[in-house]
Amino acid sequence: MDSRGFVLWIVGLLLLKLMEGSSATLSPTGINYEVVALMTIKSDLRDPHNVLENWDINSVDPCSWRMVTCTPDGYVSALGLPSQSISGTLSTGIGNLSHLQSVLLQNNAISGPIPSTIGMLENLRTLDLSSNEFTGEIPGSLGDLRNLNYLRLNNNSLSGPIPESLSEIDVLTLVDVSFNNLSSPVPKISARTFKLAGNPLICGSNSHYNCSVYPEPLAFPPDGAKAETQSGAKNHRVALAFGLSFGSAFLIILAIGSFVWWRYRHNQQIFFDVNDQYDPEVRLGHLKRYTFKELRAATDHFNSKNILGRGGFGIVYKGCLNDGSIVAVKRLKDYNAIGGEIQFQTEVEMISLAVHRNLLRLWGFCSTENERLLVYPYMLNGSVASRLRDHSHGRPVLDWSRRKRIALGTARGLLYLHEQCDPKIIHRDVKAANILLDEDFEAVVGDFGLAKLLDHRDSHVTTAVRGTVGHIAPEYLSTGQSSEKTDVFGFGILLLELITGQKALDFGRAANQKGVMLDWVKKLHQEGKLNLLADKDLKGNFDRLELEEMVQVALLCTQFNPSHRPKMSEILRMLEGDGLAEKWEASQNIETPRYLRSYENPPQRYSDFIEESSLVVEAMELSGPR
Repeated sequence: MDSRGFVLWIVGLLLLKLMEGSSATLSPTGINYEVVALMTIKSDLRDPHNVLENWDINSVDPCSWRMVTCTPDGYVSALGLPSQSISGTLSTGIGNLSHLQSVLLQNNAISGPIPSTIGMLENLRTLDLSSNEFTGEIPGSLGDLRNLNYLRLNNNSLSGPIPESLSEIDVLTLVDVSFNNLSSPVPKISARTFKLAGNPLICGSNSHYNCSVYPEPLAFPPDGAKAETQSGAKNHRVALAFGLSFGSAFLIILAIGSFVWWRYRHNQQIFFDVNDQYDPEVRLGHLKRYTFKELRAATDHFNSKNILGRGGFGIVYKGCLNDGSIVAVKRLKDYNAIGGEIQFQTEVEMISLAVHRNLLRLWGFCSTENERLLVYPYMLNGSVASRLRDHSHGRPVLDWSRRKRIALGTARGLLYLHEQCDPKIIHRDVKAANILLDEDFEAVVGDFGLAKLLDHRDSHVTTAVRGTVGHIAPEYLSTGQSSEKTDVFGFGILLLELITGQKALDFGRAANQKGVMLDWVKKLHQEGKLNLLADKDLKGNFDRLELEEMVQVALLCTQFNPSHRPKMSEILRMLEGDGLAEKWEASQNIETPRYLRSYENPPQRYSDFIEESSLVVEAMELSGPR
C-alpha cells in the first residue's frame, strides 16, 4: 500500500472508533471505513490473477467491487474469494468490517495466523478458511462469535488446542478442524457435526477420542472407566432377570412402536431442516430436499417424452410427485463445477431467498454424489419463446397488451434481483426462453442464479460465458465479466423479440440483412420505419406510441458502452411512462464509443463483433410448458 493509502487507513481506524454506533459508513470527510478495511486486506494478499483489480482506495462505495456483497443499507455483508490462487496473509483489518455475515476464503494459499480480530465480527455466521496454509493457534476470540453457524478450518497447519470458548457458541451447526496439527484437550462443542480426523496428536492410536464418528458429535472418553465396568456387571444381571420376566411384552411393544414410527416417517414430508439421513450439516429452512429416487419416479426415469426444454444449464423435465403435484425438474449439467456439497447448498439457499411475484420460486432440490437437481413449480403456459408464434382462434396468443405486461413483469423481476435482493443476483442469460408464463400469462423470470451456481470455481477472468448469441452483451463476450448491465442488454433484446415476434438472430436475416436484430432495428429506427418492426401476426393491433417507446427503451438498453445503459429501476419507470423522453434526448447527445478500450481493432457493428468472436454458443429454446 502506498503512503497515502496507509495514512487513510490510520485515519479511518481512529474515526471508526469515534463514530462507533453510527449507522453511516462515511465520515464528514467522505472516507468510507469499509473501503479502508478492504484495502488493508488487499494489501496483505498476493493476487496473481488480479481478482481484486477494481478494489480502489479512492472509491466511496465498495458494493460494486468484485467478490464483495453488501446489505441494502450499503454495508459489506459478505467477502467471498474461494479458489482464486490467492496467497499472502489475512489482515487484522478484517475485524473492522463489522457487518460481515459470511467470509469464504477456502481453497487458496493464504498463510500466517488467523487474525484474532475476526472475533469482533459479531454478525458473522459463516467462516470458511479451509484448504489454505494458516499456522499458529485457533484464536480464542472466535468464541465471541455467538451467531456463528458454520466454521471450517480444515486442511491447514494449525496447532495448539481447540479453544474452550467455542463450546460457548450455542448455534453452531458444523465445526470442521480436521487435518491440522491440533492437540488435546478437546472442548465439548455443541455442533451437530464436529470433524476432527487427521490431527495426529488427538486421533493417535492411544486416543480417547472417537475421531471416526461422522456426522455425529465427537464421542468423549468416559470418566472412571473401571468403576463403570464393575457396576455394569451388576446392572447386567439385573437387566437379564428383568428381561426374562417382561421380554415378551417388550417385543410386542417394540413391534407396535416400530410400525407406528414407520407409518409416521412414510407420510411425513422430509424438509432440509430436519435432522435426517441425507445431510445433517446445513439447514435451508423452507426448502424441501427430495430424494433422487423420488424425482426419478416423478419423471418416469427422466423419460425423453417428459422433456420440457433444454438449455445451457441442463434439461428440464415435467414431473408428477406422489402427492399429485406437477413440477418442473431441472437436471443440472456440469455438476462437477460446483465447489463441494456445502457450497452447492449455500448457493441454492441464496437462490431460494429471492422471493418475488415475477421470479420463479425454487421449491426444493436434490443433491447426490453424481446428480444436482432443482425442483420448481410447473408453468402451465410455458415460456415466452414457445408462445410468441402460437395462435388461438386465428389471433396470436400473446397480443400487444400481454406483451407489454410481460415486459413490465420481467423488468420488475430483474429489478428485484439487481437492486432489492441481498445478495444481488445477476441472471446472465435474459431471453424469451427464460421468461415463463403462469396460468394468467404473468411473466416469471426463471434460471436466475444458476450461472453463479455452476461457475463457482472459476475466477472472473476464466468464468465460462453462458448465454445465447444475439442476447449476450459485447463486454461479456470479450471479457467473461458480467454485471447488471449485461442483464440490461439481454432485456433490451427481449423487448425487440416481443415487438417483432422473432428470435434475435432471425429477424435481420429474414429481411436478407447481414447481422443480428440490433443492427437492423437501428437502421429502421433511423429511417422512421418502426411499423416494419411490429410482428405481422398482430395485424396492426398495437399502440403506435407504445411501440415507439418500447423500441427506444430497447435501444437504450443495448448501447454498446455498458456505462450508458440505464438501471432496471430506470427502465421500469420508462416502461411505465416516466422519464423516457429525457433519457432518450440525453442519449442522443452522448458521443457513444463504438468499442471498449480493450479492443485494438474495434468492430463497426454488433454483428461484426459476434462474427469476429471465437465464441460458439448455440441458441437453446424451451419447447413447451415448464
